[in-house]
Amino acid sequence: MRPGDTLGDIAGMFDVSINTIRWGNDISRSEAIQPGQELVILPVTGIKYTVKNGGTLQDIIDKHGGDIDEAVEYNGYGADEHLAAGTEVIIPDGEIAAPKAVAKSRYTRAVSSPRGTNVPTYSGYYLRPISGGTRTQGIHGYNAVDLAASRGTSILASASGTVLISKSGSWNGGYGNYIVTKHDNGTQTLYSHNSSNLVFSGQSVVQGQVIGYVGSTGRSTGPHVHFEIRGAKNPF
Repeated sequence: MRPGDTLGDIAGMFDVSINTIRWGNDISRSEAIQPGQELVILPVTGIKYTVKNGGTLQDIIDKHGGDIDEAVEYNGYGADEHLAAGTEVIIPDGEIAAPKAVAKSRYTRAVSSPRGTNVPTYSGYYLRPISGGTRTQGIHGYNAVDLAASRGTSILASASGTVLISKSGSWNGGYGNYIVTKHDNGTQTLYSHNSSNLVFSGQSVVQGQVIGYVGSTGRSTGPHVHFEIRGAKNPF
């Protein structure tokens, strides 16, 4: 947090709800945030849930609401697969305080839907974030593609901009080491599962600059870059 930042500012920046930030950081409504405070930002509006006594994703959805299809896709577990105690999962559109009925339709966002529909197309604006490699998964999660390449392959800034986040050394909601960059057209790009990051928050980068290296950190089954475009169509 920087001086003058509010939870509303941060929620708008990452296109999540204020409650998502509160729930993800155990911040009560009466608690003030302070400059320099570090916040966990989930990749979607919803909750991060730690399984206490076993159960399934469907059990969690039944208790806290959300979209079971999105929960399955984000976490890689089947709806009725048993989850061991201590397992952390992300529940898109889940709520801590007020459970709701299971959502039957995809959730939508003001800026962008998780599938990248109903968003602008900036033809030629974005550079493919790696040279070579193979697309192993098409649009999924928050408007992302997975591009597999050898560990240590250079990750390139898809467009010029400023680094918002450069996180390393922890699970980070399944992203592992990841980078988020904002661009002049109002969009953001995210690069995750990196073996290492070469840039820091607040740094300016130019299109094509090497910002990190392909890895398999976080929730990953092999070396690849999980590449999201927030606020525009993902052309890759």
